[in-house]
Amino acid sequence: MYRDDSEIEKPNDEDRIWRYMDFTKFVSLLHSSALHFARVDKLEDPFEGSFPRVNVQLRSKRYKGKMPPNNIKLLSAFYKQFVKHTFVSCWHLGKYQSAAMWKLYLQSNEGIAIRSTFGKLRESLKKDKNHDVYIGKVKYIRYNKDLIPEGSLFPYFHKRMSFEHEKELRAVIQAFSYDKKGDIDWAKSPYGSGLNVPVDLNILIDRIVLAPLCPSWQKEVVESVLNRYDLEKAVVRSLLYVKDDRIVY
Repeated sequence: MYRDDSEIEKPNDEDRIWRYMDFTKFVSLLHSSALHFARVDKLEDPFEGSFPRVNVQLRSKRYKGKMPPNNIKLLSAFYKQFVKHTFVSCWHLGKYQSAAMWKLYLQSNEGIAIRSTFGKLRESLKKDKNHDVYIGKVKYIRYNKDLIPEGSLFPYFHKRMSFEHEKELRAVIQAFSYDKKGDIDWAKSPYGSGLNVPVDLNILIDRIVLAPLCPSWQKEVVESVLNRYDLEKAVVRSLLYVKDDRIVY
């Protein structure tokens, strides 16, 4: 279920978000009625979950008198363990579809974008009672200069400036395995490459946009699949590369 944190920046409820995927992942979403959250250490960016160097340099001063010196030194090792226990669902935040995101996420012309809003994403996650889900904007920073809040969640809402084009809204879950004593088993991730979190698709999906260069038959196929899962959602083809009367000289 969605949990709020005042230090995580959030958009307005009506702000539009997009999730780009291929047709196979779209069908999987409908079949499972669940969003896939990828395990962070399986993502490409090796900086995921890390802190800027300035955070580490200032910890001895920040925690002086609040934490034993030996514990301060162990903080880096402690935070590093969360990478295998943190799972994310990534969305593009923007009023309009993104040409860059179409190219980045799709391997063919048969792709799909789900259009939603921050408010709908938050509401759709109420079906899940097993996980705390935090949602917020990713901030893009200079890892050699900037500082972020201390805490196990905050590294996952910060990325390097090189990724600023993603304009990412991120949903984050931290989940753990436990040993027989009830202590966290840091060596064992509770899920393999990720987990599927139940969502209400009727709430989540605003409309479905087909890739700009999709084949002519795809709209009919997508509508047929939606009908099979009793979802009445608008299906439109992206006009990104269509030549029509919008073009004037």
